[in-house]
Amino acid sequence: MMKKHKLTGAIGVGAIAVLALAGCASDSDTDGGDAGSGSGLPGDGKTVTLGYIPSWTDGLSVSYLLKDQLEKLGYEVDMEEITEAGVLFTGVANGDIDIFPSAWPEVTHKSYMEKYGDDLEQLGTYYDGAVLTIAVPEYMDDINSIEDLEGQADRFDGKIIGIEPSAGLTEAAEAMIPEYGLDDEYELQTSSTAAMLTTLGDAVDKEEDIVVTLWRPFWANDAYPVKDLEDPKGAMGTPEGLGAVATAGWADENPEAAELIKGFVLDDEEYGSLEDTVVNKYEDDKDKTEAIEEWIAANPEAFDTELAE
Repeated sequence: MMKKHKLTGAIGVGAIAVLALAGCASDSDTDGGDAGSGSGLPGDGKTVTLGYIPSWTDGLSVSYLLKDQLEKLGYEVDMEEITEAGVLFTGVANGDIDIFPSAWPEVTHKSYMEKYGDDLEQLGTYYDGAVLTIAVPEYMDDINSIEDLEGQADRFDGKIIGIEPSAGLTEAAEAMIPEYGLDDEYELQTSSTAAMLTTLGDAVDKEEDIVVTLWRPFWANDAYPVKDLEDPKGAMGTPEGLGAVATAGWADENPEAAELIKGFVLDDEEYGSLEDTVVNKYEDDKDKTEAIEEWIAANPEAFDTELAE
């Protein structure tokens, strides 16, 4: 029989006491989830590696949340920082990394999902309606659509400021430029998410013209006075879901953990508070333990998981 649980405390999986969202961990796993040999938890004796790109704050935030939850299932969790999306997907496909907790598989990372095909499996969708955008500061009253960029390149020094070269957002922006006939005027300048945000912040402080690649959900949309440009041609793609992608077969080997992850769903408010707490409020917290504990206390129903009893 399958029974749905709001994970607010200890839950049962057969005769196993699975410790969940309210932080009701036993003394043996309070300091980092070291359930120890013979704990009787589903992850006892197993290690799971989560891969993420630190500057992609959706992945950063969700990775630390899943780390907390998997440790409470008895897993030992390794956090693997990666700098490029291609390397991350390659690692998941070949099994060096078990899970990428916040993939954009339908549009942004579609090329990677197609490339690795049967070597990957999706573990649910935790957020619906994510979008890739081209954005400018709100004070640029005459630029409201990507179409408005035509003939305006001198104002932007002929540059659209982007992020990492291997990002799906970069691929979308590169396709957008010729779609709108901007290839004779603009160059997509890639570097890193951090560099893009620094450049954006400097321009906003001086009220200078700038156009950047962005996405939603992302805390920077609230931190900076920016607006998404209309995309009448749909060149930046349609809204998509965010979710965990694992090495093929991982769910069969770890059914309880896979079910937990599949039941993880966030609305806009929950997602925004998670990212803001992890990235901004606890910016200097290296292991994010306090950030996750605070967020879990405020959002005890983020996991709505069906588990066999």
